[in-house]
Amino acid sequence: MLSKSAAFSGFAVNDIDAARAFYADTLGLTVELGDMGILDIALGSGAHVIAYPKADHEPAGFTILNFPVDDVEAAVDELNARGVVTKIYDDPEFGGDEKGISRGDGPDIAWFRDPAGNVLSVLKAD
Repeated sequence: MLSKSAAFSGFAVNDIDAARAFYADTLGLTVELGDMGILDIALGSGAHVIAYPKADHEPAGFTILNFPVDDVEAAVDELNARGVVTKIYDDPEFGGDEKGISRGDGPDIAWFRDPAGNVLSVLKAD
């Protein structure tokens, strides 16, 4: 029934303008502002996700978006150069090295936050 549908996901943000700037300008994604102030964020290969405004937004307690990359360290260096903090966890299990890269227990991965506090990651592509 749903196998032919073009499913997509969504998440809330508390400031749609800050989210647009972050996803478009900082991360370099294609972002369009649609009806009702909803952002449509293109993720590549035809995939997309929406970000919608929510005044009483509370950041998700889980990773909302994962970006597979060939080189996690290079991606982290570029994110850091753009002002994105990738050392967001102090917990030894998730905190990783001085750049916030967790290695050795699954794929190399580094987490970071969007302006609304939602958690995203870059992780080693297969």
